[in-house]
Amino acid sequence: MNWDDVRIFLAVARAGQILGAARRLELNHATVSRRIASLEEALRTKLFRRLTTGSELTAAGARFLEIAERMEADMIAARSAVAGDGEDISGTVRIGAPDGFGVAFLATRLGQLTAQHRELTIQLVPVPRSFSLSRREADIVITVERPTEGRLVAGKLVDYTLGLFASRAYAESHGLPQSAADLSSHTLIGYVPDLIVSPSLDYAAEFSPDWHSTFAISSALGQAEAVRAGAGIGILHTFVARTMPELIPVEIVTPIRRAYWLVYHESVRPLRRVQTVASFIASTVEKDRVLFV
Repeated sequence: MNWDDVRIFLAVARAGQILGAARRLELNHATVSRRIASLEEALRTKLFRRLTTGSELTAAGARFLEIAERMEADMIAARSAVAGDGEDISGTVRIGAPDGFGVAFLATRLGQLTAQHRELTIQLVPVPRSFSLSRREADIVITVERPTEGRLVAGKLVDYTLGLFASRAYAESHGLPQSAADLSSHTLIGYVPDLIVSPSLDYAAEFSPDWHSTFAISSALGQAEAVRAGAGIGILHTFVARTMPELIPVEIVTPIRRAYWLVYHESVRPLRRVQTVASFIASTVEKDRVLFV
């Protein structure tokens, strides 16, 4: 069995289509199709069903995917071991993170890491979306829930809180609510419900059962900027709101607590660059833990 064929199989399985895999591998469509056919011939079974929408794993393909991922993990471990400890950290690590944590916290600190390792490239994707580690859309993901499925390594980073905030200008013009029931008479800024990526982020009802956002923004930082501009009262990450002196807490409801988790796929555990970045994030959060409480 040819390892390159297995590597191409993994790319097609993760992309869900031959064309997408070909683009990711920088190969032409015909080459990818030919290598998949070669692997199927070697295994004497069909690994994919060709559909108009892409390529779907057969039952045999799904079983082989587990084997292929173990082979990949072994290859990664072997390359890491051969590289040795004396070489500098190099390569690219992509981090997927919620925009609040990614922009407000990580983006201002990751430069320290790239300054230490000049051959290391960091790609930070701080957008309000989910990432598939099994499809290798990111090497490390910061999540708000601990994953329960898949071959994933997860560690809790830190608890954080969310509370109600308004700008001083809004408070002077409109006053502040004296109870949760008073919120209905104010302009409320919140998230777009059908765009949240985790049930734990659907928290408006914990502040008021009748919460209705007049102004909904899919970005946590966008919500913070709207509140800072005096557009209304919003539910903000406390560690973000603390960086904005124009904001004041609206202390009518107890802040709620959530947590950030650092997650990566088990197969990339041996990669020194992934471990270096994961360790840096964990140690940086620990050093600045007081910001999140």
